[in-house]
Amino acid sequence: MKKKFVFATNNAHKLEEVSAILGKKIELLSMKDIDCNVDIPETADTFEGNALIKARYIFENYHLDCFADDTGLEVEALNGAPGVYSARYAGDAHDSEANMKKLLKEMENVKNRRARFRTVFALIINGKEHLFEGIVKGEIIKNRKGTSGFGYDPVFVPEGYSQTFAEMGNELKNKISHRAMATQKLCHFLLMK
Repeated sequence: MKKKFVFATNNAHKLEEVSAILGKKIELLSMKDIDCNVDIPETADTFEGNALIKARYIFENYHLDCFADDTGLEVEALNGAPGVYSARYAGDAHDSEANMKKLLKEMENVKNRRARFRTVFALIINGKEHLFEGIVKGEIIKNRKGTSGFGYDPVFVPEGYSQTFAEMGNELKNKISHRAMATQKLCHFLLMK
């Protein structure tokens, strides 16, 4: 019998990406599938903390095995910013365009372009909590390139590649991304259970 988990996110892009990575091995339920229409506040100052807040909310209120993630871009020259504020870097509207514009403006005359994407998943299964992390290092380019992906994908080139996440397309991105790494660790753990 296929294992069922709720992915505590309202982000359709993330749901699609993780679903593609998990494949047919695990049945993924969205928050809509369980009639949860809450925008769970992310009030922690770490990715781990925010992921746990969301997973605990689902587990405590719906008593279902679940996982949640928090993901962000950490730019070395900006002391790790935007970090946990990546989605709302330019304001509470979660506007990717505005966030990218703000980032590129702040990076205008900066030589050190090193950055990393980081994803942390918090899994709650049978009441026990587990954390999984994925990191991809790379750099911020000066002008956006590409149309696929979401968030900061058009301005981030992963180490060892010449294209941005937005240029490479979902198939390759889903193999090498921070979310892919964290999801593979999560999937491996679930399939060993």
